[in-house]
Amino acid sequence: MVEHTNQAKLADVIRAHRVALGLSQEGFADHIEMHRAYYSKIERGEKNVTLATLERVADGLGTSMSALLLAAGL
Repeated sequence: MVEHTNQAKLADVIRAHRVALGLSQEGFADHIEMHRAYYSKIERGEKNVTLATLERVADGLGTSMSALLLAAGL
């Protein structure tokens, strides 16, 4: 069984929010002024995001950090 890490859980929630808004990864990364490759690693669960980065992503998604964390079960 593959362990679903906290990073991966949060990545799934972030991706789902972005997709629900109808935004591409590139478009969203541009919107929050983040390099697309870095943002892509966040969505793949390859980056352990800082609170500052999570706040930037949450603001761009029109939600709060706590809402993202709760949705991820964290």
